[in-house]
Amino acid sequence: QVQLVESGGGLVQPGGSLRLSCAASGFTLRTHTVRWYRQILGEERELVATTTTNGIRSYLDSVKGRFTISRDTAKNTVYLQMNRLKPEDTAVYYCNARGVFNDNNNWGQGTQVTVSS
Repeated sequence: QVQLVESGGGLVQPGGSLRLSCAASGFTLRTHTVRWYRQILGEERELVATTTTNGIRSYLDSVKGRFTISRDTAKNTVYLQMNRLKPEDTAVYYCNARGVFNDNNNWGQGTQVTVSS
C-alpha cells in the first residue's frame, strides 16, 4: 500500500523546536522529490521546504535559517527540523512526494503544529 504518514506535530511555545517526520511505505523516496507544505484554515497551501533526489534543498524565505529538511534513506523518511518557532508558523503541515521517473504524486494526511504561549 502506497502511503505517506506525517508525525511529530504538536503544541510548542514560541522559540521552541519540533521535528516532523514523513514516512513512506509502498514506494521509495529515493526517486521522489519531497516537499513540506503548510496550510492555515481558509488560506492556500504554502510551500515550506523541498529536497530533491540529487540533494538540493530550498526553503521559504520566512523559515530560512530556522528549518532544515533532510532525508534518512535507510528509514525511507524525510524530516523537517523546525527551530525558533514563531506563532506565524502555526499551520497544518503536509508532506508531498512526487516521482522523478513517473507520475506518482503522494500526499500525507497532515500534522498540526501550534506555536503558542
